[in-house]
Amino acid sequence: MKNIFKIFTLFMISSLFLTSCYRDEYLNPSQASNESVVSSTAGLISLCNGLQYRYTVSRTSPVYSFITANGLTTNEILVLNQGNTDEANLQAGKGNVLGNNAVVTRLWEQSHIVRANADLILNNTGILGDPGTKNAVLCYAHLYKGLALLQLGTYWESAPVTTEKNAAFVPRTEVLAEAIKNFEAGLAAANGNPVFSTAFQSGIDFKNTFAALLARTYIMVGNYDKAIENADKVDLTKKSEWVYDDVSRNPIFDVSYSNVNVCEPVDFNLGLTGSLVPAETDARVLFYLKSKTFTTTVNEGKGFFTANSAKIPVYLPGEVILTKAEALARKNDLTGAVTELNKVLTKTNDVFGVNANLPAYSGENTASAILAEIYRNRCIELYNSGLKLEDSRRFGRPGPNDTGAERNRNFYPFPNSERDNNTNTPADPEI
Repeated sequence: MKNIFKIFTLFMISSLFLTSCYRDEYLNPSQASNESVVSSTAGLISLCNGLQYRYTVSRTSPVYSFITANGLTTNEILVLNQGNTDEANLQAGKGNVLGNNAVVTRLWEQSHIVRANADLILNNTGILGDPGTKNAVLCYAHLYKGLALLQLGTYWESAPVTTEKNAAFVPRTEVLAEAIKNFEAGLAAANGNPVFSTAFQSGIDFKNTFAALLARTYIMVGNYDKAIENADKVDLTKKSEWVYDDVSRNPIFDVSYSNVNVCEPVDFNLGLTGSLVPAETDARVLFYLKSKTFTTTVNEGKGFFTANSAKIPVYLPGEVILTKAEALARKNDLTGAVTELNKVLTKTNDVFGVNANLPAYSGENTASAILAEIYRNRCIELYNSGLKLEDSRRFGRPGPNDTGAERNRNFYPFPNSERDNNTNTPADPEI
């Protein structure tokens, strides 16, 4: 109970600093931040834990918002009760997603709050005399600032990357470049012998996490050599997870999979159609589903969302392997790409239990065919992980206005809360 109380205390401390984007309280953190929290080692560690709590816990968290929004936009999950209006509008997509959508707004606002609070930590690490503790604090701050920027660069065409009144928007390529800078800085700190005392929240393997996130972000910006370089750094036998309990609950289980009222998987094909449908014997389907028989009385969602205390991976080994496969295919190293693809298809010993247990690839030896199979496997291996919208765009899959559309939007509109407080807010994307 002591640890649970500390988590809530840290969350409340963190909540004092910023409440929404570009309002007065967002620009001017409370006196507590200046006089106590950022002036001590214990205070900065508290803020680090607060970052993790804000990013990962509850329906307001980015973790809930990006997994849910992504799943509804790309037909991975559906809404069970239309009374969940914001989720229902995301499932309908196109012009039904407006600037007042609560899921979209929370993802935007909470990501900016995490980013700004991470800056608060980074701007005050000079007080830390012990190098091991300083590198530990840097790991947390760079991880969550990078993740916040990564979400902003994934779901919006542009975003501010600074905290100031009427902050300028920069293109998503620059937002992602800022995310990369933070992941690179975090990796340097993780390689600098950080010391994580018991005061820090547990679960994250920082060295492998930064390498995996760099591989993820570099493939998004088309830097295939860097994507391969960082994928090769990841130890695929190690786990990196967000940890939950009965108070700080797994948000997807808590809100959706624990009931038949909010969201559940679309169907036993994970929402995939045509050539993307999983093989009948693909064991990953029943990792992510309780069964292939859907009823109105049981939520068939499973995966990493099975209990309040179920841990959520920050990344999966299969993502890292498929990222390398994609980068090799785009560099026209088809032999290398198929070698990596086969590691996923034939996998039986995944550290998280996500095993396809299928035969090796036997399709055409062309870049287009291999990339299509890589995309198919990303859809299955990384089901409901928040990655499919970016993947769908990057692989050139049918968009909202195309025949056989596989996503109902390309990017999200800017929240009204941003537009009402920042005169530099651009026009919303058409779709």
